Amino acid sequence: MGSNNTEQHKFSIATFAALKTAIANGEEQSVKELLKNQSMQEIEKSYLIDLAKLNNNRTIIKLLEDMPLKSK
Repeated sequence: MGSNNTEQHKFSIATFAALKTAIANGEEQSVKELLKNQSMQEIEKSYLIDLAKLNNNRTIIKLLEDMPLKSK
């Protein structure tokens, strides 16, 4: 059981890191693909939106704003 949680958590960390890179590079298609069927915590979402705002990429900002939050 613990292994499954660990694998899910690793995927989440890897996805978050990939999202940060794609957002910083302005890679809209990569962001769209990474967000597909995902949800995240409010603090993660807020951080990524702030990162996207640094590049002023409205498309990526909108993609992130539309992202669902994880239910607790």
